[in-house]
Parts: sequence; C-alpha cells; structure tokens
Amino acid sequence: MGKKAVHFGAGNIGRGFVAEFLHNSGYEVVFCDVMDDLIVKLQQNKSYKVIQVGAEGNSETTITNYRAINSRTNEAQVIEEIITADIVTCSVGPRILKFIAPVIAKGVDARPNDATPLAVIACENAIGATDELAVHIKHEDNTPEHRLEDHHERARYANSAIDRIVPAQDPSAGLDVKLEKFYEWVVDRTPFHDHEPPSIEGIKWVDDLFPYIERKLFTVNTGHAAAAYHGYVQQKTTVYDALQDPNILNEVRRALAETSALIVGKHGIEEQEQKDYVEKIIVRIGNPHLEDAVERVGRAPLRKLSRKERFIAPAAELAEEGKEFWALLDAAEMAFRFQNVEGDEESVELAKIMAENTPEQVVEKVCGLTSKDKVFPHVVEKVKKVQADA
Repeated sequence: MGKKAVHFGAGNIGRGFVAEFLHNSGYEVVFCDVMDDLIVKLQQNKSYKVIQVGAEGNSETTITNYRAINSRTNEAQVIEEIITADIVTCSVGPRILKFIAPVIAKGVDARPNDATPLAVIACENAIGATDELAVHIKHEDNTPEHRLEDHHERARYANSAIDRIVPAQDPSAGLDVKLEKFYEWVVDRTPFHDHEPPSIEGIKWVDDLFPYIERKLFTVNTGHAAAAYHGYVQQKTTVYDALQDPNILNEVRRALAETSALIVGKHGIEEQEQKDYVEKIIVRIGNPHLEDAVERVGRAPLRKLSRKERFIAPAAELAEEGKEFWALLDAAEMAFRFQNVEGDEESVELAKIMAENTPEQVVEKVCGLTSKDKVFPHVVEKVKKVQADA
C-alpha cells in the first residue's frame, strides 16, 4: 500500500503549501474540509496547479493523486482514512484545532498498536499548535482516560514552524494556488526518537524547534503585520505599496530591530545572520508579484494582538529586560485601529471591545496582559490614544 496523508483544511495553505510537499514526497493526500463547494470541486477535478512566484520568474507544479471528504457529513469515512494513514496534517487556523480533534482522536484510538505511530503535524501560524491539538485530542471528551497510557504507540505529535507567503488568490483561479517560491518548514524530530520521522521532501527536522518558531514569528509575522497595519491606516492597497512609503518601511525596520535584539540575545543566533534574515524578509514581504492586500494580511487582529503573538510577546519580554519596544507598540497601535474591516469578524469584535471597555480592560482582554507586566501601562496608553480618536 502506498503512503497516505490526511490533511484537514483544503484552503490555499493546505492545497498550496502542505499538499505540494506531500505530493512531491509520494503521498496520496486525502483532504478533509467542511466547505462543501470546495470538496465537490476537488472531487470533480483530478488535478490543480501550484504556481510558485519569484522575482526571477514563476514555476508550476501539478498536484494529482488526491481525494476529498466532507468531514462534517462523512465522519466515519474520515476515521477510516486516519486508521490507515501515515501522517495527519492540518492548516485550519489555531482556533479551529479543537473542532477537528474529536474525529482525529477516534481515528487514532482505532489504530493498531503494532503499526508505526501516526505522525500528527499542525501547520499553523502559532507557537506550539501541534501541542495544542494534542491536548484537545487527549481530552477526556475525545479519548477515554484508560486509553492514554499507550496512546503514544498509536500517534506522535510534532510541532512545526511554517514559513511561506500565500497571498489572496484571483477569484477566477479555481483550485489553483499562487504562492511565493521561498519556503521553510521546520519540524521537531524528538517525538520520533525510536523510529524514523516520516519521509517528507523539504522538511528540515531539528531537535530544538523553539528558536526557529520565535525567529519566524517575530521576524516574518511581525514584519508582515507591521507593514499591513501601518499600510492600512495610511490607506495603502498592498503590502508592496506600503513598503514603498519610506516612513512605513522605517517603522517595519524599527520593529524588526527590536525583535532582532530579543532573538539574538535569547537564542544565540549570530547578529549578522539575523540582520541578513531581516533583509531577506523585507524583500519577501514586499514582493510586488504577490499583490498581498493589507486587509488580508491584517485580518484576525484579536489573535495578532494576543499575548503569545507577534507584537505583544516580544514587546513584553523586551520590557522585562529593560530593552526598547516602542516600535512594536506603534505597530500594535495600528493593529488596534484595524476595526470594522469588511469580511473580517475579529475586526468587528475588536471595535466592540474598544467601545465597551476601559483601556485597562481592553489590554487585559485582548492582549492577555496584567498590571504586573512592565509593558502593561504602555499598551494602555496606546489603547487610550486609539479610543480618543474614535
């Protein structure tokens, strides 16, 4: 029997980034999603294209050897696929992990103990996403307590850091996905200590993932979001347009200088190496061929302003160390201004929170900070400023 991967989330990242790696590595991919029209399209089309966009030109990969299942209406079928799969991956968004956990738990529980354990890898823009998924899977609502003792014989959970820009797609593209040529997919090797990790072309297996996760989150995601939020407030159309403005480019550089100070000091990465990485990121996020709308990059501001995310997490650490964090808070201020944006529910919720709460309550609710955090009063001042302008 050939290799098989079950992937939850048949959106652009799932079809474009993850499925391309799995396809190139010889896996049959079984897409699971709740969007019926998307599943029907995948079922009706036997192939689609992934277009890699770079400054030096484009290239294409044709994806075949896949199937698609509606996981809302065909749970039993999804469980059967997981029982015989080698890998389960997902790109559903961090907040949806708890909803896919029950069906994965049932599939894992029905696997034989003498088979190679299922490799579960969440491909989300969040720190420790696979750990979070594992917590939901192992919760007593999803896995009986007496089955946890030998659960590791049926499944292993590996955190990962993914890095590839997948912009908004042309509405007429169908199933085809356009993304940047650059990629990085780094996965924790340690859960596979007693057997080989799954063979996936393009993955970098490491024993300590945390430095890669933080470097990516606090450079790529911080820079991308800072450009988008500053750009949104300055009425720019795309991230490329925003970075053509010297003032916005300077704001992005200032924020990344602050996160670089944290990354270099904390993870022992060479200063020059981090500087080179920053320069590469600025070129990448400013790729004119990606046509990346500031509204798309800025969406979900509540998540992006949360405690473990791209602005507040590094700013809080820098504040505790007595280092500069002002540019990060300037970017966070712009994120607080990202309100009532069409098509983005979190921006509507943010506007409501800002209107109904004191600045201190906003910072506690949105950012997860308390008065014990040194950065707390400075974030409160930013919120006061935004509320005053409302």
